[in-house]
Amino acid sequence: MSGRCRAYDRTMTGNSELQSIKRELTLHAVVLLGFVATIWTLEVVDLVVFGGALDVFGIRPRSISGLVGIFFCPFLHGGFVHLAANTIPFVVLGWLVMARETWHFFFVATVVALVGGLGVWLFGRPGTVHIGASGLIFGFLGFLLLAGWFERKLSTIVISIVVFLTYGTALFGLLPIQFGVSWEGHLFGFLAGVLCARVLARRTTRTS
Repeated sequence: MSGRCRAYDRTMTGNSELQSIKRELTLHAVVLLGFVATIWTLEVVDLVVFGGALDVFGIRPRSISGLVGIFFCPFLHGGFVHLAANTIPFVVLGWLVMARETWHFFFVATVVALVGGLGVWLFGRPGTVHIGASGLIFGFLGFLLLAGWFERKLSTIVISIVVFLTYGTALFGLLPIQFGVSWEGHLFGFLAGVLCARVLARRTTRTS
């Protein structure tokens, strides 16, 4: 009798863990696809209704009114080609951040948007407007690449290596070598992601 009870308990525990994983994955899908649906819908509205005029609400360096762009920048894009180029990396890298801990995604995204955006506002080229989710993408990239270095855990190091092999060439986007590309957004987003990796590594060390 007791053996059957223990087997039943293990089954119940396994089912509970499976349900928990399903809930987490569902939440991940809702968050990531919800963001993607939002930026695509906004771009359609911007192009069809406003003729692209909403792009003026991006980050305009050292302009007081351009500060609001820190909040709007990730949601605005310069056309469907720009948006399509950002969509898949955002989902892939965003999910890898979220797969560590769901709240890590929200923490990293918030810090990257605010700190990275402020960096662009302070040091960006005058007379430019910076838009796009690429700052977030480079923030996720910086976080994932450096998390392995700061945490020194085998699983995290493996993820860092895989991310580098897959997206390492994107690091050229940190350099001012391509006209019309916000390398400042890439650079400060990346640095903000590295900052997040350092902060969360310290938190993990304290709680482990």
